[in-house]
Amino acid sequence: MLDFSDTSFADFFKSELKVGIDDPKYAANGGSKGKRLRYFLQNCDDTAAVRALTALWEHRTEYIARSGGKDPVVDAASRYQGLIDRLSSCAATNPARPAPAPILDRQKILAIKAELLRISSLGAQARGFAFEGFLKSLFDAFGLAAQEPFRLRGEQIDGSFHLGNDTYLLEAKWHGQPIGVADLHTFHGKIEQKAAWTRGLFVSNSGFSEDGLVAFGRGKRVICMDGLDLYEMLDRKIPLNQVLERKVRRAAETGMPFLRVRDLFPS
Repeated sequence: MLDFSDTSFADFFKSELKVGIDDPKYAANGGSKGKRLRYFLQNCDDTAAVRALTALWEHRTEYIARSGGKDPVVDAASRYQGLIDRLSSCAATNPARPAPAPILDRQKILAIKAELLRISSLGAQARGFAFEGFLKSLFDAFGLAAQEPFRLRGEQIDGSFHLGNDTYLLEAKWHGQPIGVADLHTFHGKIEQKAAWTRGLFVSNSGFSEDGLVAFGRGKRVICMDGLDLYEMLDRKIPLNQVLERKVRRAAETGMPFLRVRDLFPS
């Protein structure tokens, strides 16, 4: 069971799945962590099993990355995805946790990285339109139901996507300088005019100024990504879903809208 102690195993199930795995009913076939997990998976519905396996896969991925070793299980990713696909086909849509990110093959990831690099060679106007299209393709590749840019009366929205049970509006910028507080406040103003469950993702290839982030403040309904986040995510083959979920969780814990991928997924 990876690096879980009995305490951290119980904490993991409580925080990720809202399940008290220490309940005696899960120890019907034995009290070890493995036997309790097996009993839980054998007796829960398919939706709960998908949620549990997705959370454990994310933890496993981080554990292997921290240890710096190779995956000891041959073809683990495809075997995991096959199991998830079988369970998902039998389960209703889960409102509490998004479906696991599809595992992209190496060639697909290389193609996405190449497109990001190609955009950097374009002129300013063409680059902005191409960047919006790139992001839609990226979100679609990870099953996030992206929408094209659209215009409401008096405002332009660069797109939207679903993450879990929330709808996110997208702001995409490729400027020469880091984004400052004015652009952040403008985007947050758009979010506040929408439904209470609307969230926002601001993607700035040039990053965000430190002064701008400080002035923007904490506790907003916006999370941020920069160009380095995009590149490191693709270079390290971290699913976009996991990156966004980790950013959302850490924003909820700290109030900070921008935390780098390298800090959220230390190697």
